[in-house]
Amino acid sequence: MSKSVVVISGGLGSPSSSSLLGRQLGESIAGQLALAGVQADVANVELREHASDITNNMLTGFAAPTLQRVIDAVVGADVLVAVTPVFTASVSGLFKSFLDILDPKSLSGKPVVLAATAGTQRHQLAIDYAMRPIFAYLRAQVMPTTVFAASEDFGGQGISGTLSDRSQRVAREVAMALAASDGELKPDADLGDTRSIAPSVSETADPNDEMTSLPFEALLANVRSGAS
Repeated sequence: MSKSVVVISGGLGSPSSSSLLGRQLGESIAGQLALAGVQADVANVELREHASDITNNMLTGFAAPTLQRVIDAVVGADVLVAVTPVFTASVSGLFKSFLDILDPKSLSGKPVVLAATAGTQRHQLAIDYAMRPIFAYLRAQVMPTTVFAASEDFGGQGISGTLSDRSQRVAREVAMALAASDGELKPDADLGDTRSIAPSVSETADPNDEMTSLPFEALLANVRSGAS
């Protein structure tokens, strides 16, 4: 059994810190799946290499063959890792433009890892207020753990410390999400409508007892009778 993992990086530079982070996340996911006996085929996509085609697609509504292959890979992936640099307190325009040319329903239910890079830790909330709403709109299954990397997180030894821990944690979340979707892992019990947890109102409740909780209909009837 094998799973496809596609990493899209919205960095504009070469080399790109977003690309480096994306590759590390892809490797972490592949390693975690290997522990479960699952082979992972990881594909790394540099969106800057398709910038012209993405722009033309937005203008014409048609994708060039090379870009269409990227779109097909993203849509068909079992797991998507989305990494963007933080520009002007948001995602890069290239990253957003690529998402704009996707069918809004194409990522529905797909496990997605959100990650971002920036020059300072002050931008780490961009994942929650800029990235997460986009993928919520696309109805993707966003992993609980997100990964943010500032310039100081990239040293001579690569990604290390807390960042490495988060990378491993999100990899475990991906493995659990895939196992649950395959029926190999029983997901947490669904509580259903939490209103059913509230105690039911007794059919013999006394409407004149101030300590008795009544259904809305009964309360409304009391108000009407009092008004008349």
